[in-house]
Amino acid sequence: MVTLTSPPVGARARDLGGEIPVRVVSYNIHAGIGSDEVFDLDRQAAVLRALHADVIGLQEVDVRWGARSRWLDTADELGRRLAMHVSFAPIYRFGSREFGVAVLSGHRVLASENHWITRLSTQTATDPAAAPTPAPAPGFGEVVLRVRGAPLRVYVTHLDHRADPAVRTAQVAEMRQIMRRASGPKVLLGDFNAPHSAPELGPLWRDVTDADPGGPTHPARKPVKRIDYVAVSAGVRVHGAHVADTLASDHRPVVTDLRLRR
Repeated sequence: MVTLTSPPVGARARDLGGEIPVRVVSYNIHAGIGSDEVFDLDRQAAVLRALHADVIGLQEVDVRWGARSRWLDTADELGRRLAMHVSFAPIYRFGSREFGVAVLSGHRVLASENHWITRLSTQTATDPAAAPTPAPAPGFGEVVLRVRGAPLRVYVTHLDHRADPAVRTAQVAEMRQIMRRASGPKVLLGDFNAPHSAPELGPLWRDVTDADPGGPTHPARKPVKRIDYVAVSAGVRVHGAHVADTLASDHRPVVTDLRLRR
């Protein structure tokens, strides 16, 4: 089930006191697999459709990756079901098999880039005896949008999941450098795999503001920790945020209503 708190799309489309309303969602879709371990992309599309989002950042996105997601391009499939533009940023690519993050947008994507940041690969090394070491890899996605006349840059990320924060520390530093290259309003969406108070996230909060949804996001069935985020730069105001109640993935989506300045 999903908790519906969305106003009608037409109401959100109107300018509010000189500000432009934008609803954004961050969602780790677990390759389309729900908390019941069943792959059901129609279920996830229905959840996202009910949220009436303008922009959606997705993590753990399979593109012809394997049997677990029926060899589907899950980014394209969700975009088609929701009638949204798709920008996919692969982290791993093996021939036609890809896995990464994506942005779905109800507004045309004017430009996109897949930035490289430090990663500690979860894929098997060519030499099984060789331990993986942190190295630059793609998968920090950026898109440029124009939302009812206002510019907006959207970034989507999935940070390292390990208890040792060393890789996340490097990733945060690199993301900050990348985001600082561009001016104007920005939104960062992602699964950070760490609580807001984690020391490695501290530097990030100097540049962006956490849109606290007021509740945990993981695991979806009985969430006890918040590791999924929407964060905004100057020029973007948080109007409200909540965590949607759904078991369509092993995470719950973070839903945030923003206001862009003209």
